Amino acid sequence: MMDKVRVRFAPSPTGPLHIGGVRTALFNYLFAKHNNGEFLLRIEDTDQTRFVPGAEEYIQKSLEWVGISPDESPWNPGECGPYRQSERKGMYMEYAQKLIDEGNAYYAFDTPEELDAMRERLKKAKVATPQYNGITRMQMKNSLTLPEDDVKRRLESGEPYVIRLKVPRKEEVRLNDMVRGWVMVHSHTIDDKILMKSDGMPTYHLANVVDDHLMGITHVIRGEEWLPSAPLHVLLYQYLGWEDTMPRFAHLPLLLKPDGHGKLSKRDGDRLGFPVFPMQWADPSTGDISQGYKEDGFLPEAFINFLAFLGWSPGNNDEMFTLEKLVEVFTIERVGKAGTKFDYDKAKWFNQQYLKEKPDTELAQYLLADLEKEGIECSPEKAALVANQLKERVVFPNEFWPEGKFFFQQPDSYDEKTVKKKWKPEAVEVLAKYKDAIVAMDNADFNAASAKSTFMGLIEDAGLKLGQVMPALRLAISGKGMGPDLMIMQEIIGKEEVAARIDVAIEKLEA
Repeated sequence: MMDKVRVRFAPSPTGPLHIGGVRTALFNYLFAKHNNGEFLLRIEDTDQTRFVPGAEEYIQKSLEWVGISPDESPWNPGECGPYRQSERKGMYMEYAQKLIDEGNAYYAFDTPEELDAMRERLKKAKVATPQYNGITRMQMKNSLTLPEDDVKRRLESGEPYVIRLKVPRKEEVRLNDMVRGWVMVHSHTIDDKILMKSDGMPTYHLANVVDDHLMGITHVIRGEEWLPSAPLHVLLYQYLGWEDTMPRFAHLPLLLKPDGHGKLSKRDGDRLGFPVFPMQWADPSTGDISQGYKEDGFLPEAFINFLAFLGWSPGNNDEMFTLEKLVEVFTIERVGKAGTKFDYDKAKWFNQQYLKEKPDTELAQYLLADLEKEGIECSPEKAALVANQLKERVVFPNEFWPEGKFFFQQPDSYDEKTVKKKWKPEAVEVLAKYKDAIVAMDNADFNAASAKSTFMGLIEDAGLKLGQVMPALRLAISGKGMGPDLMIMQEIIGKEEVAARIDVAIEKLEA
């Protein structure tokens, strides 16, 4: 299996999947597919106290929405299952026992009160970061300090215990990270992490290493927040005899707040008005609803394109990449080390670009769905024409109706600034003549071209400039000061309706 690239995304079902997690999944997927490898999904649910109902299903649906399809997962198992750590519980103790037998781990019987007392003692001694480590372990209650028969008695009596890694005191731990280069950590900074908890479940550290080894993972691509744990994992690979097949590590840069100060959180999204989750999430305990990119109108292909640029660059000025194109060009070497600022406006820009590229007939479906809710009948052909005129002006699919109401309804209000600046007697006089001229036309003769020639002729006859009259006509028809092509707009609306709206505007507005 080591001949083939195999990567994994391993989220915990403790709540909704953050977009940083989706980016991690995306980079793993792109790396695997670029190298003709396999992408696995594993649910890391060893901490049952933090399990949230519905979170696993949320992870599955979120990845499905963006088009990231795992080759192996709990819902698409392969030969390396199970793919939930809670279902693999029975296999971890074997490896913890191996570590104990070879002197690289030990039993610890300390109570919570004793651990608190140790930390307080170290704080009073002005120790900056109190740890259970190579020095303090010898003052605690564990199999390194207790007589062998006492340890045996405690184990046989069922006394609660944990298994801790025995970290060497004076050793340099090195790893060559694919993003950051060589990382060197002295072992005295690493504490004796718990590997097996008192409930018999492994911690992330042991389960992660064991599972990655058994599943043939060749590259571990994860967030920067896991970088401090990497030296510990290197020690585990060494002690378990797997150093030769240890995966390569790549720690991705943090997603930062828009101002660049600190890691992006849900609170930032709530404060600044944008989602931090791919899909809407209903908290099962409180019922609170958190907004999602899908429900807010983002297209999955735009969302993925945006996420890919959070920490990665193609090395040129190209910005538009489908998932297939990303697979083709993605390399870890183009991932940066520095944290990347989150730019919601850029996310919207990507959505707008992808929306504009869709066929008018497809865009029409968004508009038709909203028109149906409003009780307005419209042919697919007309809806496609309207969508064509609006697609340069909308960011989200649900904006076609509010932006294009005037194609179907007379304006119920008029832009005050345009009224004040452009609704003048000379403009109104031209509009009245224009209305009479188009009413006299045959329906078959009224189109964008004939509307333009008629209108321009009247402006010329009046000795006026286009800017003196055209805003007034737009105002009469749409109620707005700006909008799509005014002549095409009239062709879509129809001459009777255009004439009627001019009459209404002349009656309502004082020049």
